[in-house]
Amino acid sequence: MSRAPTVTVAGAGALGLSCALALADAGYAVTVCDPGEPRASSVAAGMLAPAFEAVLEPETAVHADLLFAARNLWPGLAARAGVALDRSGALAVGDAAWLADVAAGLVRLGLRGSEIGRGTIAALAPKLSPAMEHGVLVREDWRLEPLAALAALRAACAAAGVAFRAERVKGPGQADTLVLATGYDKGLADLAPELAVLTPIRGQILRFMDERGGGVAVRTAGAYAVPGSDGLAFGATMEPGREDLKPDPTTLQPLSAALARLYPHLAQATFGWGAGVRAATADGLPLAGPSAAPGVILATGARRNGWLLAPLVAQVVAGCVRGRDPGPYAARLDPRRFGGTS
Repeated sequence: MSRAPTVTVAGAGALGLSCALALADAGYAVTVCDPGEPRASSVAAGMLAPAFEAVLEPETAVHADLLFAARNLWPGLAARAGVALDRSGALAVGDAAWLADVAAGLVRLGLRGSEIGRGTIAALAPKLSPAMEHGVLVREDWRLEPLAALAALRAACAAAGVAFRAERVKGPGQADTLVLATGYDKGLADLAPELAVLTPIRGQILRFMDERGGGVAVRTAGAYAVPGSDGLAFGATMEPGREDLKPDPTTLQPLSAALARLYPHLAQATFGWGAGVRAATADGLPLAGPSAAPGVILATGARRNGWLLAPLVAQVVAGCVRGRDPGPYAARLDPRRFGGTS
């Protein structure tokens, strides 16, 4: 009896666990290696937000079709792994000019948000400032709870036969294939030349444990607020080039200003603080596919869309490992697309 092909997945975040589950389901003997350090997936707010990401982030707007394709894969992954999805939508609030830009951006995507007034806003987000009198509601954006989703994915992987090791990967070892899904990690740079194109972006997030925030995620210029069972997540800073996890009150000032506008009653409230370091590419899309290094597949660099893109990256990675069609978006995610890495 021949042995199952072996795969080592480095990283137990959203991308790594999604890839591990897809490969285990395809019949591979999978081992996930992760030293257990803080990861961006656990600090994130868990938004699956192709609409607002495409509208609010110029670098991702041209890839709106890819973002929506990724979101559309989530119901299948959620059902497979037992991840709860919240499809109640997201609400944009802010000044009239900003909301007009949001509405126009949605139209360019072929979408039409619902323009709502103060009464509906109060019903959807009861603690939001009364000054927020107008908003745009988008049902296309969903969310999940990151810690619960990570636990569900890990449990599904374990049930599928995935082994876990609390260690840092130093190379392929005895595995037939190594999947690098670690986020930003300079210690792995020698394993795949394409990792050189990644840059770190630190994000700080505040969590108000005694505040639930209502039934929908709220987006405004430069900030978001996402309700959850562990409190209202308010974030996030975007600090290019930083990879430390030390609190920095100076960089939180714009976030604090946005908080004061949206939730003035939280100005003196106690909150928890978290930070994560994301890996990013120049075009805002992850590296997903074969490296120039033999036997190495990449699944990293999703910037702040790791949760959204996880099932699509897993689909591409599984296709590449199996030697099958990795799907219509593989070329856009090809790790070698930036050149100069072969």
